[in-house]
Amino acid sequence: MSGKNCFDILEKIFKAKNPQSIENIKGYTIKYGNIIENNNIVDEVLVSYFKAPKSYTAENMCEINSHGGNYIVKKILDLCLKNGARLAEPGEFTKRAFLNGRIDLTQAESVIDLINAKSEREAKSGIKQLEGFLSEEIGKIKQEIMDVMIKIEVTIDYPEYDVEDATNAEIDTMLYSVKSKLEKLERSFDNGKLIKEGIKTAIIGKPNAGKSSLLNAILKEDRAIVTNIEGTTRDTIEEFVNINGIPLKLIDTAGIREAKDEVERIGIKKSKEIAKEADLIIAIFDSSKDFNKEDQEILDIAKSKKSIIILNKSDLENRVSADSEIFKDVKSNIISISALNKIGIEDIFEEITKLFNLNEINLDNEVVITNLRQKNLISKAIESVNKAIKSLEEGMTSDIVAIFIKDILDDLGSITGEIATDEIIDEIFAKFCLGK
Repeated sequence: MSGKNCFDILEKIFKAKNPQSIENIKGYTIKYGNIIENNNIVDEVLVSYFKAPKSYTAENMCEINSHGGNYIVKKILDLCLKNGARLAEPGEFTKRAFLNGRIDLTQAESVIDLINAKSEREAKSGIKQLEGFLSEEIGKIKQEIMDVMIKIEVTIDYPEYDVEDATNAEIDTMLYSVKSKLEKLERSFDNGKLIKEGIKTAIIGKPNAGKSSLLNAILKEDRAIVTNIEGTTRDTIEEFVNINGIPLKLIDTAGIREAKDEVERIGIKKSKEIAKEADLIIAIFDSSKDFNKEDQEILDIAKSKKSIIILNKSDLENRVSADSEIFKDVKSNIISISALNKIGIEDIFEEITKLFNLNEINLDNEVVITNLRQKNLISKAIESVNKAIKSLEEGMTSDIVAIFIKDILDDLGSITGEIATDEIIDEIFAKFCLGK
């Protein structure tokens, strides 16, 4: 519970073994006792006390740690509600922390990123944001602007006084410096998108080329059904695996060939649509069989995207190899594997690492933008910088240039939440689960 009345509500339902008045209980203290209803013990619990402003929400807070179980938890929750508490709205605890000034909007957004993290790097990125690394970087950029903006404002408001004027050269230097730093943040979103959303990877090929066997080999479990019967996979199977801390979203698709029935036709159509939308295509071919027109269709799909060509069944006699004439125009790396015997799987991981430069993503020394709202506002700030530079080049007066510089500050303020509408704030916290 959080809020000014949380300790009053707690006193109605909690009986400590060593009672103390709330004034004498220090923050960051845990007390042992029982949850009581009509003098009957509901559960034996530990209660943690947090006193404002040193709590998650910067308000008075308490946490009841019970033995768990659906009935007990619901019973304690009902007692809290009956005695004056209410259920939190989605994200309300973090929203209160933001509204009470304990964290800014970028840190609040990092909480949901941390909760939803699918990989080590995504969690690490969320932690860096929560610690305020982006806020700190934005703060430095704003200060650089303000150091020049103050001179401009004084010149505009008090022209009769002999104050140091901001020269055009000084303004120009500041604007290009700010632009460079913002563009670096904007570019980081490419890596941030990889960290947050992963690499959407479509595994395509003819029936029985080994798509499902490859999926199972990568996952190290029998996730997909593997048989000698062609057309076993009729719909997509989606799974995540981590490569160098980046989530790889693997999609095993229906085999691409001339459909035998309506269900298979729908599955093949879906396979082609997924391949079109994928960040990466893994095109797999049965190297023990001759290449035909269906294989060529699959190869043509792979050529149009970032892709890896897999020649499967290296344990059998090969009729197709990497140096075959059919692959002369292929720019992708061609890897020979045996999905059944799990040979060559690590080579696929290494190629994905190279294709997406995964080893170059450094979260230790750089701020990486993973949030689309933040990226769009940074892009908007860059537009404002460009307008300010253009106005300066066109010889406009300092008060006009100042308007565009103020727009930059507003855009940056919207990132951290210093300037944010209620609608934007509500939209951000609506993405949280209850109580976070």
